Amino acid sequence: MPAEDYMLPCMNKSLFGVDCMGCGTQRALILLSKGEFKEAFYMFPAIYTTVLLFLFLGLHFIDKSRNYHKLIITMAILNAVIMVISYIYKQTNF
Repeated sequence: MPAEDYMLPCMNKSLFGVDCMGCGTQRALILLSKGEFKEAFYMFPAIYTTVLLFLFLGLHFIDKSRNYHKLIITMAILNAVIMVISYIYKQTNF
């Protein structure tokens, strides 16, 4: 069975018919796992900053000897900015 059969539906799109800022994340992760890096970026431009953010969050909980706080905040802000810009771009070009 393909991984697409197990994906969660977007409630925003289901209820209101409009994509949310996170639409495409699951498909982008699947594309990323298949090695389709360019397609993953086109599906969800914030995929790389999202992966890095979760990597640093994981390191923050595992490695208590280092302080990842500023890096996590920076990555979260960068991720949010990319998500907002790509959402606006997607909404104005369709």
